[in-house]
Amino acid sequence: MRAAGFSIAAVALVFTQGVYPQGAAIPRHPRDLKYQPLAYTPPKPADFRHKLSNGATAFLVEDHDFPLISVNVLVRTGDYLDPAGKVGLASLTGNQMRSGGTKSKPPAVFDEEVAFLAAQLSSAMADFNGSASLNCLSKDTDAGLALLVDMLRNPGFAEDRLKLAKNQIMQTMERRNDNAPDIEQREFRRLVRGDKHFSTLQSTKASVESITREDLAGFHRKYYYPANFVFAVSGDFKTPELLAKLEKALSGWPNGTEAVPPVPKPDYTPKPGLYVVDKKGVNQGRVRMGHLGVTFDNPDHIALNVMNGILGGSAFTSRITSRVRSDEGLAYQAASIFQHGTYYEGVFAAVFQSKSPSVAQAITIVNEEIAKLQNTKVTPEELTTEMNSLIDSFPRRFSTASLKAGQFANDLFNKQPDDYWIKYRDRVRAVTADEIQRVAKKYLGPDRMVILAVGELDAMAKGNPDKPQFSLDKLSGGRGLTKIPLPDPLTMVYPAN
Repeated sequence: MRAAGFSIAAVALVFTQGVYPQGAAIPRHPRDLKYQPLAYTPPKPADFRHKLSNGATAFLVEDHDFPLISVNVLVRTGDYLDPAGKVGLASLTGNQMRSGGTKSKPPAVFDEEVAFLAAQLSSAMADFNGSASLNCLSKDTDAGLALLVDMLRNPGFAEDRLKLAKNQIMQTMERRNDNAPDIEQREFRRLVRGDKHFSTLQSTKASVESITREDLAGFHRKYYYPANFVFAVSGDFKTPELLAKLEKALSGWPNGTEAVPPVPKPDYTPKPGLYVVDKKGVNQGRVRMGHLGVTFDNPDHIALNVMNGILGGSAFTSRITSRVRSDEGLAYQAASIFQHGTYYEGVFAAVFQSKSPSVAQAITIVNEEIAKLQNTKVTPEELTTEMNSLIDSFPRRFSTASLKAGQFANDLFNKQPDDYWIKYRDRVRAVTADEIQRVAKKYLGPDRMVILAVGELDAMAKGNPDKPQFSLDKLSGGRGLTKIPLPDPLTMVYPAN
């Protein structure tokens, strides 16, 4: 008890001598606390950016607190470059670059050398980029870089590892229709992007079986070379010395001669409506409802960030969360997202999971909150809370050397202006309640809404007998429900509806 009493006294002393001058009244409630405005100047990418002689770009951020180094590489490639009939090739290439050894080191030998350094070494592929990373002790920088570059430049693509990976993919394919969250995300993408865009094409048993070691090697030769790399390096090193190490490690590696193709835009207009996947054996319905968003260069995207935070983007303080979760108790989690796409429009979506009988009620509440945002100005308290959240959390983007380097690399990769983060907080502060209402009216479209529910159709359609005013039939606006059948998991052929 004495210790506890001493701690409380110490806290009181901090308040009287720290935040508040001696003799000043201590606030009666935490909400009455006053703080000085946060002063923070974000780092400038130009101070850390270096162009290597072979065309690669490197962002180097020193951090001498621990004897560690982290090297991350972004590669201008991606899943969007899968050839026709070989969906999954890019992903397998990214995976097997690490798993399949190198031309001079069989997989077991390569794995052993990485383990001997107690290093972490990986390679992967995403929609719009490839990536690789190395984490090791700074004393092992030379050896770690040698392994990283050997993996990037001379992947072995061992046949036995490739065969194992393909077998694992087949096993995963067989379970494609087992997981409701996976079904929800897959089918919503098809509803907003169509089924011809690369982002909705699925690998099949035939496409994976057709991929050969030579296909992986050819994909690698086409896109993996220094001018396509952006390095983000942080840790215990001296910048001039590490630049010399990178130059040496990449020396003699010729660049490709063909430009990397641009990312294709979807050629599809979403069809609004109420769609249902009848998933038997689940007692809750998963709902994702929304439409196309905007691109990152849209001048309204900052105001849309603030608007979405108030609507459903900020945990526990947003309107959707408060009504669906806290007030009505219909879902443990309910939120919204408003994506700003880099290469084409992102997506706006509200998402939640509710008991089957209350799905229609929760959808209705989300629609009501969107309408309120369009028809009534947000309160000063809501606007201040969300703006402060974005501004006060802003320094976290650069709170470590690794985050700094990674942010700079991603910004360059996505062609973001160097002064974006310098101006960011002023642009957030400039958002007004009138602006929130304007962008809500302009960019939120109830008439464009695609609503997808995954769950027991009968239970969701029956609804809550105690609240008959809420029903899927009413939500469909007389157009009825569109049932989406589950496809064959190995061929991804959908049966006739």
